[in-house]
Amino acid sequence: MSDDAPNPPAAPTPTAVEPAIDPVCGMKVNPATAKFRSENAGKPYFFCSAGCHAKFTGDPEKYLSQQPSLAAMGSSSGLVGIGGISGGIGTKSAPVSEPPAPPPGKAIIWVCPMDPEVRETRPIPCPICGMGLEPETIDVADTANPELVSMTRRFWIALILTVPLLLLAMSSMLESVQMLIARSLPGPALPWLQLALATPVVLGCGWPFFARFWLSLRKRSANMFTLIGLGNGAAYLFSLVATLTPSIFPASMRTMGGYPDLYFEASAAIITLVLLGQVMELRARSQTSSALRALLNLSPPTARKITASGEAEVPLAHVMVGDLLRVRPGERIPVDGILTEGSSSVDESMLTGESVPLEKHTGDRVIGATLNGRGSFVMRAEHVGSATVLARIVNMVSQAQRSRAPIQRLADRVSAWFVPTVVAAAALTFILWFALGPQPRLSHAIVNAVAVLIIACPCALGLATPMAIMVGTGRGASAGVLVKNAESLELFEEVEVLIVDKTGTLTEGKPSAIAIHSSPSPNAMPEAEWLRLAASAEQGSEHPLAAAVLAAAKSRNLALLPMTNFQATAGQGIAAQVADSHVLLGSVAWLQANQVAMPTESAPPEAHLSRIWVAINGQYAGALDIADALRPQAQALVHELTAAGLRVIMLTGDQPAVAQAVAAQAGIGEWQAEMRPEDKAAYISKLQTQGWKVAMAGDGINDAPALAQADVGIAMGTGTDVAIESAGITLLRGDLSALLRARRLSRATMRNIRQNLFLAFVYNALGVPIAAGILYPFFGLLLSPIFAAAAMSLSSVSVITNALRLRHAKL
Repeated sequence: MSDDAPNPPAAPTPTAVEPAIDPVCGMKVNPATAKFRSENAGKPYFFCSAGCHAKFTGDPEKYLSQQPSLAAMGSSSGLVGIGGISGGIGTKSAPVSEPPAPPPGKAIIWVCPMDPEVRETRPIPCPICGMGLEPETIDVADTANPELVSMTRRFWIALILTVPLLLLAMSSMLESVQMLIARSLPGPALPWLQLALATPVVLGCGWPFFARFWLSLRKRSANMFTLIGLGNGAAYLFSLVATLTPSIFPASMRTMGGYPDLYFEASAAIITLVLLGQVMELRARSQTSSALRALLNLSPPTARKITASGEAEVPLAHVMVGDLLRVRPGERIPVDGILTEGSSSVDESMLTGESVPLEKHTGDRVIGATLNGRGSFVMRAEHVGSATVLARIVNMVSQAQRSRAPIQRLADRVSAWFVPTVVAAAALTFILWFALGPQPRLSHAIVNAVAVLIIACPCALGLATPMAIMVGTGRGASAGVLVKNAESLELFEEVEVLIVDKTGTLTEGKPSAIAIHSSPSPNAMPEAEWLRLAASAEQGSEHPLAAAVLAAAKSRNLALLPMTNFQATAGQGIAAQVADSHVLLGSVAWLQANQVAMPTESAPPEAHLSRIWVAINGQYAGALDIADALRPQAQALVHELTAAGLRVIMLTGDQPAVAQAVAAQAGIGEWQAEMRPEDKAAYISKLQTQGWKVAMAGDGINDAPALAQADVGIAMGTGTDVAIESAGITLLRGDLSALLRARRLSRATMRNIRQNLFLAFVYNALGVPIAAGILYPFFGLLLSPIFAAAAMSLSSVSVITNALRLRHAKL
């Protein structure tokens, strides 16, 4: 965005004008306060910035063809990426289909953590795994999960009825209790009392499990509820038949007052313990989004708005683009915007992970929800609602949490065969015990087959990866590391070569013109005039060097002119029409390719300087020497990255002398200069064919092809939309320290996933044989279905609890 555009009046009067949609980025713009507008076919269009305006005027048909999709989004359009973040603030964005939080009246989409392809408009059980669905978007309020409320209520009812049922079942082991029951109840009444206590638990409290069991059969998608329904249903039905018609069983089996052994207490206890497991699991799962919810809760509920009649506190939802807001010392900044008056230091650690506050002055941008220091300032709102950096971060991370890591395929392949294998194991267990086991054979066969069905838990296996991804990406967001998809997080752990760009990655990305050279020709254009034209042309450029040209013109109080027909050739230069002049800026090769006769360079720039050449109407006009300081910690961080096992290579489009100087200062031994975008992508491809896993970190349009080619693309937060859209990971702070945090996050998350998979595999590998009775021949031990149910419930909880440890990972 141009810093030279006029500011709006100090106290704008609120207007009821319907917001317009910027046809380039999709952002809402108030026509009454919009600084940039254009007409096409007699219709007016309004723009949020000079950059969007320049893009539209250069190729209006490209953006008008997108209008139906923009119109369809209307006021609920969200913004994806963290595009054009300068100092952590987004200045440009691209539309996406859903905002981070659904607006009033918009249906919430419910998704499954294990099967993200399942999308429903209401919280029904997942038709694939049977788990309760979760809302796709994160809400500021920690609202009650209807699934958790229902399961909690069912658990307490089941517990109240199951405790006396267990006491009745254990009466045969306690002589005093047995005598008391014998005096109080006739013998035949005991089974009926057990039936009366167990039925509400099994068929009432446990009804959701049987409904999901039936759904799994109807959908032909076996899951944990298939096993629970088979095992618990078999135990309950056997006991029911034995109570209603005991005479159909042989006399040798009727040992309890004329009744066979009953398993009402096991059925009820299994349901109660599974309900307890569901309650614990749902509570633990609700904590996986705690990092994102904590970020959203940082936004203040109100803002202090400056109007024609004075200042007033207004709800945050009432703040519009262009409003002037006052931020007092110690307050949270309400929305994204730009300072128009005053100065302060701002703590942006909640987004970037950096604890050192940043100094902000008039013209600097600030991020909503960050913490103001001791100063007071007035700001103009630029992005509100779902368009703020914070909201877009939550949206981006929420999408990443629903993505699948490649390692998930292993769990998917195992899960596909898991339930049929367990059912077969239970059937084999029943047959072997019934044929070869000791008396009572039928009882042993039923108990052990039910234990096998109950103890197996495919959910632990299915939750191992997605739970770690959800917690890990949330932890990354709180440390300024935004992960677009789980695949990038997994692959980053395997990266061996790190390619870095120079400008904005190793350097500050805030270049300034320290010397200006005009053409020595006697007929040359005056310096002020060609500099004015050059800066006017650079209004449409997002390259960091463009800011230096604009700043040079601004320091001389040169008024910029309208610019049209802007064209950028990545890595080489730009062309634009300013008034009656055709302006070219770029490298010597770029100007020569456009038939500009260049003078012999008598005084080349110093090694650490970049030079931009300018031509007006085909004639060389002058050049600017640009300096971009190395980031203070660049050398130390490059050393740490190398110590972490990474081979660091710098690729830049700058001149060899500049590249060599910067590489030497940063301690990088390998570098390539004068690299065009396609050259960078080809260089990475060559490394990949040699067997290297490559990550690319960059921030410019010229880095986009390389970011897309790399195994993992890493966009620095100060970069452009194109770079960020091409990358799998975005670093909000935009420096190399964030690269180290991203590396540590990747390793911690993948280590956690492997731990979860190990827990799930080992649990089932040991649990099923023990439930089948493998210890009986050696130790005379059998696993009760009740203990099997407890173990099954705890397996999922243990996996989720382990994943939650990532919330405290040190990055």
